[in-house]
Amino acid sequence: MTLAPVFRSESSAQFLRERGVIERLAPHAQAQRQALRDLHAMLPQVIDRRYLHADPALPADDLFFVQDHFFLLLFRSLFDTLGAGPRLDFYTRLNICIKGLITAADNLFDDEFKELIPLKLGAGRKFASIVQLMSFERLIRHLGEGEIAAGRIARAEFEEGNRDFFTLLTSIGTLEGSEESGVESVYDVEAMIDAVHRVRGGNLFALAFSFPGRAEADTARWDAARDGIERLGTAFQIVDDLTDFEFDLHRRSNNLLVSVIAHRGTAEERARLAELQGAVDALEGEEWEAKREKVFAAGDVIADHFLGSATEVLRLARREARLAFETLAGVGFWFDPADSDEVVHAIVGLEGVRRMESIVEGESAASR
Repeated sequence: MTLAPVFRSESSAQFLRERGVIERLAPHAQAQRQALRDLHAMLPQVIDRRYLHADPALPADDLFFVQDHFFLLLFRSLFDTLGAGPRLDFYTRLNICIKGLITAADNLFDDEFKELIPLKLGAGRKFASIVQLMSFERLIRHLGEGEIAAGRIARAEFEEGNRDFFTLLTSIGTLEGSEESGVESVYDVEAMIDAVHRVRGGNLFALAFSFPGRAEADTARWDAARDGIERLGTAFQIVDDLTDFEFDLHRRSNNLLVSVIAHRGTAEERARLAELQGAVDALEGEEWEAKREKVFAAGDVIADHFLGSATEVLRLARREARLAFETLAGVGFWFDPADSDEVVHAIVGLEGVRRMESIVEGESAASR
């Protein structure tokens, strides 16, 4: 899972405008653009220019930029609230590198290629992902050395933060690795959230706190904020399971909707789930795109067959997000916890927008 672009629907974009989120994040968007330029300018220190394209253009429109960088901008704004002061730009650049490193690792796990560095390497997606991962790891080291030399962070703090970061990253990778050959059983619902979503999503978001957790003095507020961000990451992963339902059936990996269907769903839902899993497994050896076309081509499988259980998954995501923003409000963060449901509905990429709208509409119709 990566921090993909979110708030893609027109209604969620309208929410960003009307609730003042874009206005609040605008100065952080400006700083984030500069941080991206700075990192691109640093790349020749870690790889020769002949392997780099020109710097990519960045969206000038704040709406598009917020959609592309929402979580990193939220982290930056939160760090500003917590009093990061002269280290704020350092944390901003670090989090861009962390996102890039995670994206490269995710490329390797899922055999995809999302590029965050303008590499010029020719063919070979896996190699490009390896180079991207190693480049961001080296940029993190360069950034740390610069801050140490400037006296804004002690070497011991940076090294401890780097170890904390790698430890959290390892926890996520261990979970991902445990699913490579598929899972044999389905956790019950709350165990799934604790064992999977608080690791894959919660620890992913907590990576942003690895270095501040060592360098900042007001540990109580920073620890509370980290707890809130971990819950937000958990909510994000829960929502991601709705988008990735079919892909997770194909991989036989952990998925909360599968857990809800298996342990709380109707007999009809359980029978349909078994039928779909059997159809996917029968196409063993075929590529994912072929499986998707043959098994899932018609309609929306969740809206058509699993709306009741999907609504329960959405409720669980809302619970985590509400607790997240209530915790962040407790440390003085500006985001209104009353808007947490809107965030849950909006933290899907383009592929998940229509599905989320169908679930919310179906939930509303069922309550009438």
